[in-house]
Amino acid sequence: MLTNFLLPENRAHGSYSAMSAWMSFFHRQPLVFLPDVTSMVSAAAMSGSGNLMDFLDEPFPDVGTYEDFHTIDWLREKSRDTDRHRKITSKSKESVWEFIKSLLDAWSGWVVMLLIGLLAGTLAGVIDLAVDWMTDLKEGVCLSAFWYSHEQCCWTSNETTFEDRDKCPLWQKWSELLVNQSEGASAYILNYLMYILWALLFAFLAVSLVRVFAPYACGSGIPEIKTILSGFIIRGYLGKWTLLIKTVTLVLVVSSGLSLGKEGPLVHVACCCGNFFSSLFSKYSKNEGKRREVLSAAAAAGVSVAFGAPIGGVLFSLEEVSYYFPLKTLWRSFFAALVAAFTLRSINPFGNSRLVLFYVEYHTPWYMAELFPFILLGVFGGLWGTLFIRCNIAWCRRRKTTKLGKYPVLEVIVVTAITAIIAYPNPYTRQSTSELISELFNDCGALESSQLCDYINDPNMTRPVDDIPDRPAGVGVYTAMWQLALALVFKIVITIFTFGMKIPSGLFIPSMAVGAMAGRMVGIGVEQLAYHHHDWIIFRNWCRPGADCVTPGLYAMVGAAACLGGVTRMTVSLVVIMFELTGGLEYIVPLMAAAVTSKWVADAFGKEGIYEAHIHLNGYPFLDVKDEFTHRTLATDVMRPRRGEPPLSVLTQDSMTVEDVETLIKETDYNGFPVVVSRDSERLIGFAQRRELILAIKNARQRQEGIVSNSIMYFTEEPPELPANSPHPLKLRRILNLSPFTVTDHTPMETVVDIFRKLGLRQCLVTRSGRLLGIITKKDVLRHMAQMANQDPESIMFN
Repeated sequence: MLTNFLLPENRAHGSYSAMSAWMSFFHRQPLVFLPDVTSMVSAAAMSGSGNLMDFLDEPFPDVGTYEDFHTIDWLREKSRDTDRHRKITSKSKESVWEFIKSLLDAWSGWVVMLLIGLLAGTLAGVIDLAVDWMTDLKEGVCLSAFWYSHEQCCWTSNETTFEDRDKCPLWQKWSELLVNQSEGASAYILNYLMYILWALLFAFLAVSLVRVFAPYACGSGIPEIKTILSGFIIRGYLGKWTLLIKTVTLVLVVSSGLSLGKEGPLVHVACCCGNFFSSLFSKYSKNEGKRREVLSAAAAAGVSVAFGAPIGGVLFSLEEVSYYFPLKTLWRSFFAALVAAFTLRSINPFGNSRLVLFYVEYHTPWYMAELFPFILLGVFGGLWGTLFIRCNIAWCRRRKTTKLGKYPVLEVIVVTAITAIIAYPNPYTRQSTSELISELFNDCGALESSQLCDYINDPNMTRPVDDIPDRPAGVGVYTAMWQLALALVFKIVITIFTFGMKIPSGLFIPSMAVGAMAGRMVGIGVEQLAYHHHDWIIFRNWCRPGADCVTPGLYAMVGAAACLGGVTRMTVSLVVIMFELTGGLEYIVPLMAAAVTSKWVADAFGKEGIYEAHIHLNGYPFLDVKDEFTHRTLATDVMRPRRGEPPLSVLTQDSMTVEDVETLIKETDYNGFPVVVSRDSERLIGFAQRRELILAIKNARQRQEGIVSNSIMYFTEEPPELPANSPHPLKLRRILNLSPFTVTDHTPMETVVDIFRKLGLRQCLVTRSGRLLGIITKKDVLRHMAQMANQDPESIMFN
């Protein structure tokens, strides 16, 4: 049973309409205790609406804000926004100017989305162009313009032929430029050394900039973004310095050749843009709940420009990162993703009039018999995801708990050196990971010069260019298979040690590369099996001799989706991102089969994706909506104080002095205090936040005459009876939450967890017949869930 104890003239949480609107947004499924909640808010409605922070005639500064590493109060933020909107609506009828201001307020959300899309798209385009140039800089330089990449340099040359399109006089490797040699052992060794030196320089610059200017610019950013969107405060994580340093260092680390991608960090960059623009509008800057609506849309814009997938970006924000996603946020996310994709398309960083580098067009349909290898790739993706998560978390935990974590620069330099030394001899690890995936996805046409397309052609073949039949593999294909196998093992191992270092590091592209390499090898195997054994029963019905039956690039695409799904546990958004990424709309069924299989297999070994695992590793207070709690414990088993602990620290309604309260605040670190009638009765009155008590007392001392340490502090409507010579009392009723959420001591924890998850509570009070027994905070809930799952409850470090 959910109960609430209210007094008349409740000014804490607004009216019934505000609460009902909030709950209709937040509840994705009905709760069994809604009637009691309705009675609570109905009682609140009787009291009218008031200003939560107005303890004097005017609000004093900083009330309503939150301290660093604390959770916001979703209900209060929603109530404040409802009050603000009601005030604007009532004022709009007074004059034309107020009506115009109300229109500007209504349109401010769309303006913020427009600005986010423009800046996120521009930054993504600049990053793509810079990465393209700096990646090629490791191998050589353009003589006509040093800022040209290899491809751009050869575009501008009039001496480039189609057969030798990768070779042109204007582009010179470092051996040609320094010692005037292009072939031979000395030229190879010099190019090898220059490749390693450039990689080390880029990595050193990146880790140094992050360490000195913006420590929050490291990592993927998605685990922290998920935590922030759930209501957690991390000051500076979305700041201007973080935006600047992450943008610059992202170019450096991707260009260094490390096994990481830019897609995850681009979500962080886009959310930094969203935080910057939301600070320009008071509607969002003064309300943490509204700010998170903007950040959800910004995350969608980030995925939109990372993959050129605006619809997939919206679904990614909904499925993977957002905690509170009302319908209007869906529309605005779609608009922000649209603007961001349009801006990136206008910049055209890849020079192919596409949003992405991987765009492919296959000319052969898939057949039902191929579902079996597609499902096998899904199994591989699930196993790879499980292996990666367990190994990477174990390594990151070792980094946090040993001396290894004290030397982040050295770690980055060592991993970069090992990566560059091993990567250079193999052409599939030397090139950028995005180019590798693009090559693996491509279908082998008549004009392809890749080793993967070195098939033995029939000299009598007279078929259209787009309809080349299956052919026996040549020497180049077998060589490429060995190189891909070695590259696959190398990528699997090195990515485990790379992700989580103190540099920007995304996981999408390395995961896709692992799956694409495995998929391409499986695809070539199936293709050769079908060519040499077309009379087998599994091939007889759909693969006739001389037909183009199997597309190895499709297997690479399915493998990439399977591995990415195994690591992140995405399903719907993953499939949409993949078909937007490649243009392969008719291959949705293979992608769906692989994504679902990889999730099933990975979930069999553990429910956590890589981002949830890192959230738990860092001890963030993230209450995942996907988690299930089925244990038969009660609120009394979790509440504090427990047996043997000191009694609960409380405030009385009219008998404590200012000095008593200041002493209590100084001696404890609690976020707030229940207010009771007296210590004898323990009858609950309300709840006062620690930060607002501190600010109220400080402000009262400065602005109210007669407030001294011996002043009685009271939370009632009328002051208590005091002797004639007593100092002036301090009334703090306006900062008191008169309708705190309460549960009885016999409420099942399954219900309590549901309340915390769906209403975003910071704490709820435990009572019996109106008498206060204890308190349950979000940290208590998370620690209890960890304990029930046989995990370390002390790993939850924040509230």
